[in-house]
Amino acid sequence: MKKKRWILREDYDVETVNKLAEELGVDEIIATLLVERGITNFEEARRFFRPSLEHLHDPFLMKDMDVAIARINEAVRRHERILVYGDYDVDGTSAVALVYSYLQSFHRNIDFYIPDRDSEGYGISFQGVDYAKETGVKLIIALDCGIKAHEQVEYGRKFGIDFIIGDHHLPGETVPQAVAVLDPKRSDCPYPFKELSGCGIGFKIVEAHQEQRMGVRLCDPPDQLDEGRKELRETLQLRLLKYLDLVAVSIASDIVPIMGENRVLAFYGLKVINTHPRPGIEAILTYGHIERRSEDEMRQHPEDKSYFRKELNISDLVFLVGPRINAAGRIRSAFDSVRLLLSDNNEQAGLLAEEINQYNTERKDLDSAATEEAKRRIEADPVMRNRKSIVLFDETWHKGVVGIVASRLVEAYYKPTIIFTRSTDDLITGSARSIKEFDVHTALEQCSDLLEHFGGHKCAAGVSVRPENLEAFKQRFEEVVNATLPVEDMVPEIEIDAEIDFGRHITPKFLRILKQFSPFGPENNVPVFLSRHLVDTGYPRVVGSNHLRFSAISLVSRSRSFPAIAFQLGEHFPRMKQGEEFSLCYTLEENYWNGKTEIQLNVKDIDFEDDMAY
Repeated sequence: MKKKRWILREDYDVETVNKLAEELGVDEIIATLLVERGITNFEEARRFFRPSLEHLHDPFLMKDMDVAIARINEAVRRHERILVYGDYDVDGTSAVALVYSYLQSFHRNIDFYIPDRDSEGYGISFQGVDYAKETGVKLIIALDCGIKAHEQVEYGRKFGIDFIIGDHHLPGETVPQAVAVLDPKRSDCPYPFKELSGCGIGFKIVEAHQEQRMGVRLCDPPDQLDEGRKELRETLQLRLLKYLDLVAVSIASDIVPIMGENRVLAFYGLKVINTHPRPGIEAILTYGHIERRSEDEMRQHPEDKSYFRKELNISDLVFLVGPRINAAGRIRSAFDSVRLLLSDNNEQAGLLAEEINQYNTERKDLDSAATEEAKRRIEADPVMRNRKSIVLFDETWHKGVVGIVASRLVEAYYKPTIIFTRSTDDLITGSARSIKEFDVHTALEQCSDLLEHFGGHKCAAGVSVRPENLEAFKQRFEEVVNATLPVEDMVPEIEIDAEIDFGRHITPKFLRILKQFSPFGPENNVPVFLSRHLVDTGYPRVVGSNHLRFSAISLVSRSRSFPAIAFQLGEHFPRMKQGEEFSLCYTLEENYWNGKTEIQLNVKDIDFEDDMAY
């Protein structure tokens, strides 16, 4: 196992922490966690701990939003056929389901389209535009794609097809000549929040349209509204809330920062899923062994509005919902995912979810086999092992799993990785995944003369190359990585939020406040803590597949011990059994067992006294 670097965060001002702790009446550790997240005063803390839909930005601040809404209204007035077009991943399919279901509620001349991963590839395809032409479409609303689709937009215009593009990926030097291009990452877009998901962009379109229809906005301050407009605003909130489950799924699966506007959207989206899940999401969750509460339980505890026995969080969406929705597009057709998310019938949703779960099982088998083959090649090739990058091609690997394989190799070797497979006779396509310290999109820009297409962001990208250019690209990519990635950055890093003392800090109240930091995700990860000078109480054991269970106590305070679980760290059992002193970095969680709840340490890494990593 690759040794990890422990980085204790110190990027905060102690005076600001102390002032905030006094202002909020919390201890210095909670104040430190807030300041690390950019929260420095009472009002910012209030907005953080009490997300509200009124905190959402005015959608009309987004460049071209007024034009987009006007064009949608024109299409509705003229009864034109609208096609909602989206990418085949979770973000794209959830965006299509959201915008399609909203427009369909008042405009029946509507259709949706998802490109085939194998025959069309990512983004707006000429085949998709041909489908629109053949079915009489006059307006395409493209979501989670299209920001670089210059040729496809021009092609559509020849047939009188207008485009509204709603994307969140980085634009090129120019944007397509569409009627409207909605992308907060446009250099000329004043929208305050730049990190919306593709589905989040779709929601802002719906929000803008609904606000215009009702004549009131979510961001209107309540104290400036009369009673009639307050009621109208409450109705607006209720109408929009039902779409936020889809936005939450996209935020979780597309790994966008869960701060600012995304935090509000995820917070309310989780509320919807936990109280009124749509049939498609409920059906998916049954395959993750999430049980709904019985009628008796609901009658006995009417104050508890929970639909499931377990409160679902962002991690549940990441690991239980996202992969299954993705699996349809990877293995067969993402149309099935959209149909599932649109379904309002439990029986139909159950059948679709069963089929999609089978796709997910097939996907697991394919990515497992490809990953093992890729590791075998790397281990057998000393030249490859010594490179700073991994670039592999195999025409037998399934196109739908190369991104997953790339991610697994990054986890195993901690190097920027691109996995290619055969796309057509003329092209090889791949997925790039990177480490935290390396911008893979910038690296691909430096290889662009060897590529046919590429797009994405710092951590992940899609790539297409001609077979005759593959070897030259491998060499160029390695040269770029070698020149810009220091060796010391190629060691996995654990970022620690604060050092805490077992006896003084870890209390039920402390954990209750930590839970209010959720929903967790990028830029608001579950806080990681460091504690030093610990020993086991005497009964460590290895459980499952190399997991270490033990109980840690401070040698300094000897105040109390805490149970701990360290996944895949069973190799430390002998030293712990011998009573050696160690330090831990860990998160805190509640563990339910035999009707009891206790605070447990979820250990990320262990360092013994004689080989500390920090």
